[in-house]
Amino acid sequence: MRIFKNQWIVKFAKKHKINDSELLEAVERADNGLIDADLGGGVIKQRIARQGQGRSGGYRSLILFKQADRAFFVYAFAKNDRENISDKELDVYRKAAAYYLKYTRAELAALKEDGIITEIES
Repeated sequence: MRIFKNQWIVKFAKKHKINDSELLEAVERADNGLIDADLGGGVIKQRIARQGQGRSGGYRSLILFKQADRAFFVYAFAKNDRENISDKELDVYRKAAAYYLKYTRAELAALKEDGIITEIES
């Protein structure tokens, strides 16, 4: 399983002190069938704990996800900042998933080289 994050997530995680092990844990739960919300089209929503508060009051992450293959963290928000994403936003993420989940190794390497995505080492 290869796990990536885009630059938006890098900044969000740094601001909210979310470390890579917490992101890995969210993907591991999903890969084991514990998906918080399957939004269709390769997009899932997973909860990430806020320090000292647990997952229910924490963050929501949107992940482009293909089980046992790859996952891309593309967006996250604090539950107290917004309830959910809009249908229009979800449509954009589903379209992105159609591409990201089919990228070849060479295409992924190019995205990493260009700084568009960062791979999370497990």
